[in-house]
Amino acid sequence: MSIDRKAATAAYKERKTIAGIYVVRCAASGEAWVGQAPNLETIQNRIWFSLRQGSHTCHSLQAAWTTHGEAGLTFGECERLEDEETAYVRNALLKERVLHWRTELRAEAI
Repeated sequence: MSIDRKAATAAYKERKTIAGIYVVRCAASGEAWVGQAPNLETIQNRIWFSLRQGSHTCHSLQAAWTTHGEAGLTFGECERLEDEETAYVRNALLKERVLHWRTELRAEAI
């Protein structure tokens, strides 16, 4: 392994992840789904992958994908959380904020 590759690997492992709340919307039906993620930068790919496979655990979201296709859904960030010292504090804050956004947007949980 070259030094550049080792440095790149180390940098990747040390990068900060951004936790937060996200929303998936279906323009055609007006539906919205809100979820929480420990890493906002990777969650959309994970959701879209499971939807493409037809295996997403949220049946109403999967139905919207099946009916309206990928182009019918949009992904957005509702809120990013500041760095928290502990996973416990971050997880508690995520739970609190996801409830707020579900109420605010009249959305289902993902």
